Amino acid sequence: MTYVADEDRYERMPYRRTGSSGLLLPAISLGLWNNFGADRPLETSRAIVGRAFDLGITHFDLANNYGPPYGSAEETFGRLLSDDLAPYRDELVISTKAGYDMWPGPYGEWGSRKYLLSSLDQSLQRMGLEYVDIFYSHRFDPETPLEETMGALETAVRQGKALYVGISSYSPEHTREAARILDAMGTPLLIHQPSYSLLNRWIEEGLLDVLGELGVGCIGFSPLAQGLLTDRYAQGIPDDSRIARNLSLPADQLNEQTRAKVAALRRIAEGRGQTLAAMALAWTLRDPRMTSTLVGASSVEQLEANVAALQRLDLTDDELAEIDRYATDSDINIWAASSEARP
Repeated sequence: MTYVADEDRYERMPYRRTGSSGLLLPAISLGLWNNFGADRPLETSRAIVGRAFDLGITHFDLANNYGPPYGSAEETFGRLLSDDLAPYRDELVISTKAGYDMWPGPYGEWGSRKYLLSSLDQSLQRMGLEYVDIFYSHRFDPETPLEETMGALETAVRQGKALYVGISSYSPEHTREAARILDAMGTPLLIHQPSYSLLNRWIEEGLLDVLGELGVGCIGFSPLAQGLLTDRYAQGIPDDSRIARNLSLPADQLNEQTRAKVAALRRIAEGRGQTLAAMALAWTLRDPRMTSTLVGASSVEQLEANVAALQRLDLTDDELAEIDRYATDSDINIWAASSEARP
């Protein structure tokens, strides 16, 4: 059956300006990190991606090593793009990244020019694209000059393989320097993608101020703390969860202190007539410097529940004060090493 997008899709989603650029992103974007690899049924991925676009989600976020196995999420998305979304390519913002391990040897990770540009070529081939809309440096490389890493991003734009460039998990200081280097080359830094949630608020300690000052957008990933801020673990650890499958969520992060915080936050959400997940997503969008919040989804139902959070973005001062009592750092930022790296 030929896919035809819902005609009302743009009436269902608010869009926010990315910093001071001309690019608008949906308030909720879809990330293809763990749920779109070759280990998942293609038809499930097709249903989620199609429903996302019907709901007004125009931004699909990938990276070279998303899967599993590595690269397979891009292959899946390339298949869906070819089969379903090709007529809508100019309505889509497609992003990918390079920085973490992708292939063996010294040229298969980090921030060298060789790795970044080789990885981008491979990503384009897997997705069947001539260009991506945003190409990211996925993490700061303390051993490679920042000028080389940013120069590779600028080259991607100059070659027509990316329209915009971004960085992920960079510290405020490295973000400022990266923006300076890119500005000098005539390719502005468009966006930063940091982890951000009720249990991981590190970007409030300087990064958001830098982004606001520089006119750079911000899209937070892991806004539900990889499932901790949902009902997923309310009754224990499900066999098919990230903790049980030993993916990206260590079991020791679900300790008694974190359980108590989550329970208290759930009570606040219930008082608002929301699920904890919906409140957690709304909370990440309360700051006007936040362009979008990046969600994953393993089912259409989960995706729809996440998008429903946009129906209640209002948070009173009293609610925010109550949330602040429990929304404190829970040592779950597994990407901190990148933002804390020193050259």
